[in-house]
Amino acid sequence: MNTTTDTRQLHWDGCLNVRDLGGLPTADGERTRPRAVVRADNLDRLTAEGHAALVAYGIRTVVDLRDATEHRPLLPLDGAVRLVRVPFDELAGAAWWERYGHLDGTPLAFVPYLEHCAGAVLAMARAVAEAAPGGVVVHCGAGRDRTGLAALVLLAAAEAEEAAVVADYRLSAANLRPLWRMLGRPDEQEAVEAALAKAGIGAPEALAAALRVARQTLPAELRAAVRARLR
Repeated sequence: MNTTTDTRQLHWDGCLNVRDLGGLPTADGERTRPRAVVRADNLDRLTAEGHAALVAYGIRTVVDLRDATEHRPLLPLDGAVRLVRVPFDELAGAAWWERYGHLDGTPLAFVPYLEHCAGAVLAMARAVAEAAPGGVVVHCGAGRDRTGLAALVLLAAAEAEEAAVVADYRLSAANLRPLWRMLGRPDEQEAVEAALAKAGIGAPEALAAALRVARQTLPAELRAAVRARLR
């Protein structure tokens, strides 16, 4: 089985927060292409069944946004799948973490990251645009923050509607509730909402601001290449 209640949400055994970025409405009345780019949480947890589902879905490139020290797979990737690393946290650098680290885990971090860590964002976009034929999955640990930013950048290049990007981001909150229970931790969404309330801004407004910056982050040629993969 590939879908759950949402037609874009995928069931890859071992993961909780996997969905196709295809099928989203675009500004020109079209929709993004299914099976081109998938966003996901920690692929290290994939079981043999989960790996088989990933390959069966057509994924041939994995873009891992985590630092190498976070990589602890239960099983190796299928030989048909290429792994590309773009470690967002490491590439941010110490100065970024000192200044903006308190925003980590919330969409408030997206604009500062786009403005100060554009090199990492460009590397991620190139990894997606230049991937071999087949689907690409972009993932981190929870599939919400680093992956959320990557998805926003890719969807901005594809000219997805703002409301669709916001709705896609919001899906992670419910998907991740079982993870926090499994880890015996409070639901992180509560901390996210508290940070947004303290800043006096809602998630839609924070994401809209990030989309405006994201549309200017990728050079035209790279933006067109990402758009071609997603459209």
